[in-house]
Amino acid sequence: MFSYKEPKRGDAIVFIYPKDPSKDFIKRVIGVQGETVQIIEGKIYINNMPVPDPWGYFDKKEPPGFIEAVENFGPVVVPHRCLFVMGDNRNNSEDSRFWGVVPPGNVLGKAFVIYFSWNSKAENPSGKVRWSRIGELIH
Repeated sequence: MFSYKEPKRGDAIVFIYPKDPSKDFIKRVIGVQGETVQIIEGKIYINNMPVPDPWGYFDKKEPPGFIEAVENFGPVVVPHRCLFVMGDNRNNSEDSRFWGVVPPGNVLGKAFVIYFSWNSKAENPSGKVRWSRIGELIH
């Protein structure tokens, strides 16, 4: 039997994508209710204090055309019971910086295993499945 725990910073969660409810997204929780989130030169600050971010990175190459580089963002205050989420590949991820916070009713659960991994054509001209990542645990 699974017990429910409120998501906390660092958890990878599955949620209903706010821009298209027919899709589920997986992102990492960065900020929780009441926290002020800001990104300055790629570093995350919560309530004006830098926080460790062992999961994320900003790639130095240009992001894909549909996403602009966002190494500076905020500050924003996370509303009651909502979550501020980001993809681990920070400048190749459409996340809370673009469409806002995740409301509590959209959270489906915690992500724990990679069930599919794809090398996009931006990363690899042939665009192939990354078989070696399938089945890996998400930390």
